[in-house]
Amino acid sequence: MTTRARSGEGVPGSPQDRATDKTTAPEPAAGRFDGQAFVFPLRVYYEDTDFSGVVYHASYLRFMERGRSEFLRAADAPHQAMLDGEPPLFWAVRRMTIDFVKPARVDEALHVRTKALELAGARLRLDQAVCRAADILVKADVEVCVVTRDGRPRRVPELVRRKLQSFVQS
Repeated sequence: MTTRARSGEGVPGSPQDRATDKTTAPEPAAGRFDGQAFVFPLRVYYEDTDFSGVVYHASYLRFMERGRSEFLRAADAPHQAMLDGEPPLFWAVRRMTIDFVKPARVDEALHVRTKALELAGARLRLDQAVCRAADILVKADVEVCVVTRDGRPRRVPELVRRKLQSFVQS
């Protein structure tokens, strides 16, 4: 039920490359595309909560980071492909506006919905939501940008731009 929309062929470390390597662990469930939105399932663990069993606010940042990373992987533009480039490039969060709407609790099944809103120059703007079934618990407007090791912005590489453009909401 959790399938990838893109193949990842030719990307070092892609699921296809790892599938032929019998020494690596099986690929974890990585989510799926629902139209142009990417849906990443997760479970709330005790480590994600405060003493009362309610998800600690900073845990939502990790949940959304995982959603963004799996979105990039499923879009065939994984982090490692940019890290392997010359110069190595990284996505960095530039700005994030978050609304905490409802709490989540330990053991609940959640999902992170990620939608690409805009891709321009060095930046990618995303709409993310952490949900429990149809209920939005946390929503965020996230802007990430491509930077070098010294923190200087760089344009999104053309190959990455082409792969991500089809997911930008029109």
